[in-house]
Amino acid sequence: MAEEKDSDIGPGEDSPVSQSDVNVSDSAVDPNASSDEIKTCELDDEAVAGESAETSPEIALEEVREQLADAEDRALRAVAEADNIRKRADKAVENAHKYALESLTEKLLPVLDSFEKAVEKAADDGQENDGSVHATLEGVELSYRLFIDVLQKAGIKSIDPTGEPFDPEYHEAMSMLENPDAEPGSVLEVVQKGYTLNDRLVRPARVLVAKDMSEPKKAP
Repeated sequence: MAEEKDSDIGPGEDSPVSQSDVNVSDSAVDPNASSDEIKTCELDDEAVAGESAETSPEIALEEVREQLADAEDRALRAVAEADNIRKRADKAVENAHKYALESLTEKLLPVLDSFEKAVEKAADDGQENDGSVHATLEGVELSYRLFIDVLQKAGIKSIDPTGEPFDPEYHEAMSMLENPDAEPGSVLEVVQKGYTLNDRLVRPARVLVAKDMSEPKKAP
């Protein structure tokens, strides 16, 4: 069979060229090119390869830096959030200790009001009665002072703003009265004392406030 195929090619015909031969011939260096041109091409190829080798580490380093910066930012945020949580927890514990008696204080205030009225009544009665009433009055006043001392040590303080300017944060105006001798807006009388627990308002002081006399009266 091989001999028959060879016989098909005439004596004056060239043998057919395969595709692989074409590829080899295309990839070969131009035989007409000078040695200088060949060296220049080789140098250009080496330069491109060198630039690629130099660029890759720089890009990788920049990516690492960005990752480190992102990790540092997230770490700082986590530390700040943990610090805020700790501060809120400390504040909650502090408030729990400072204002644990708030409910008890509210319940004790009516007792304290009654105690004050008893002392005032005993003082009025003592001016008109004998020594036995004075002895009772002294005992009541002593008990009252002890009670006040215990409350103050627990952080409970009274608000008695007689003669002071009206403060809506700590005072509750029950009425406005005309008084030419008083400063307008000042407290004329305390109807009921107010109280605070560690500077937090538990009950405002109920007061009578001096009215501004310069305001024109409304026509009936």
